[in-house]
Amino acid sequence: MDLSRNRPGGPYDHLPEVGTFTLSSEDIADGEVLPMTHVHGSAGGEDLSPQLSWSGFPAETRSFAITCFDPDAPTHSGWWHWAVVNIPVSVTSLPRGAGAPDGSGMPPGAVQFRTDYGTAGYGGAAPPPGDHDHRYFFAVHALDVDHLDLSPDTPVAIVGFNLTAHTLARGVLVATFAH
Repeated sequence: MDLSRNRPGGPYDHLPEVGTFTLSSEDIADGEVLPMTHVHGSAGGEDLSPQLSWSGFPAETRSFAITCFDPDAPTHSGWWHWAVVNIPVSVTSLPRGAGAPDGSGMPPGAVQFRTDYGTAGYGGAAPPPGDHDHRYFFAVHALDVDHLDLSPDTPVAIVGFNLTAHTLARGVLVATFAH
């Protein structure tokens, strides 16, 4: 199958403009290839979420959300790899593997949602073999509410809609992967 197609812009290009802050990681670097540790098991990886740290967010931030999205997937809607909300404002980092499906690595009260793999928690990169590099947008969203009243069964598109309505600022790292 030929997967040739135009590459879309970034997932935040068409959303309302918000402030930015610093997102860093001991595991991934902006613009670099995603290490196999963070690649899906079906593509030979370990399927662990990367370590993330953030700073410089607005003083009025009341909670955080984290997402990982691939706009380059050969679908009409990209591919959601991770979505979590209700991270307390006192939490400014997560260790590698915090996105475990059972939620054991998340702070109390955090809610992880089913990704496009159909399971909760982080699902690593797994673009179709032979496809061009895919971009993985890891984002921490500084929110203007203490929590979002969403259940773990909420579709990620609705999670994204709620994030758009409550995001004050966003820190983003973009890694790539192809196999």
